[in-house]
Amino acid sequence: MAADSGISMRTLKPGRTRSVMIAVAVVLGLLYWWHLRADEKAGAAAKPKASQGIAVDVVPAKRVDMPQYAEGLGSVQAFYTVTITPRVDGQLMKVGFTEGQTVQKGDLLAQIDPRPYQAALEQAIGTRDKDQALLENAKRDLERYEMLAPQDLTSKQTVDTQRALVMQTAAQIKSDQAAVDNARTQLDYTTITSPIQGRTGIRLVDPGNNVHASDTTGIVVVTQLQPISAIFTLPEDSLPAMSAALEKGGVTVAALSRDGKTELDHGTVTLIDNQIDPTTGTVRVKAVFPNTHNTLWPGEFINARALLQTRHEALSIPSTAVQRGPNGIFTYVLRADSTVEVRPLKITDENTDTVLVNDGLKEGEQVVVSNQYRLQPDAKVRTGSDNATKTAAAGAAPASDATPATEPAAANAKP
Repeated sequence: MAADSGISMRTLKPGRTRSVMIAVAVVLGLLYWWHLRADEKAGAAAKPKASQGIAVDVVPAKRVDMPQYAEGLGSVQAFYTVTITPRVDGQLMKVGFTEGQTVQKGDLLAQIDPRPYQAALEQAIGTRDKDQALLENAKRDLERYEMLAPQDLTSKQTVDTQRALVMQTAAQIKSDQAAVDNARTQLDYTTITSPIQGRTGIRLVDPGNNVHASDTTGIVVVTQLQPISAIFTLPEDSLPAMSAALEKGGVTVAALSRDGKTELDHGTVTLIDNQIDPTTGTVRVKAVFPNTHNTLWPGEFINARALLQTRHEALSIPSTAVQRGPNGIFTYVLRADSTVEVRPLKITDENTDTVLVNDGLKEGEQVVVSNQYRLQPDAKVRTGSDNATKTAAAGAAPASDATPATEPAAANAKP
């Protein structure tokens, strides 16, 4: 059969072969032309007409009350921190607090064995009382001698000696009284109370151990959390504005979480440090917070935001409308003919969302806030409202062409 096929191919006429090749070429050319037309139609459908313009969003320039802040990073500190240490030696008999408990000023924290100090107090009182009795006797003897002296029944030397003895005994009683006061103070030291209102930490000594006045570790640490303070740093450039705000009155400050989003508490600035750190170019500022709900904790890092002043009726635009170029700051302003104009700006202040404009805009002028990278001066644009109108019109046309709306359907279509 291979031989037969070879004979038929060899015997095929040259004219017939040429006709087949021409027909194949024509078919391939038609297919290629059809694909090109399909690609052109798809590109034309995907590409918006030049007359429609570039889709942008615009917002009007408006006047607002904008606060001006000074922000810095800081840490929370306890308003007072007291390490409770023994002031006398002895055995720790009792601990009067629970770890983490909130204690009031004067609450019992610890009790040291008071018996040795009670005995020392009683001994000092006994010595004082004995010398008091000696003084009374010496005074009576002095009165007798003074009565006998005018009659020369006693010598002047005896009277002077007795008077000196009275004075000596009186001085001894003062010393005895000081010993009594000291012994009573030592006895009072065996009862340890909280000097402040605050929260106790971890207990450092267990009952039954001997404690000494020379111990540095202490028994417990009490920290005052309400109110609480925070120290944060500001750039030295913020110092004039902060000082001016403090001269006008209290400066409020907000304590923010590390992410800068959650407000933990609000307080007031109490002081600015008396020197600038030359290594960092910053100044430390102290603020006090009521911390009613214990949202701030000693050692916690926070972001502090101090309100310096509020600018009233200031012309503002969104920060997304502001562009920066070789010639400075500018924005795209929408004209009445749906083209944009490049408008240079002078701004006075800005935050994460808003920019205050000092010169370059008027209230009510529309500025572009999206797709600025596609714009150039005098570019044709369409705003978001135009897009919505065209979309609504395009969506309504097929509905009218499909089937006539019945009366109930028209009623349902009404807003």
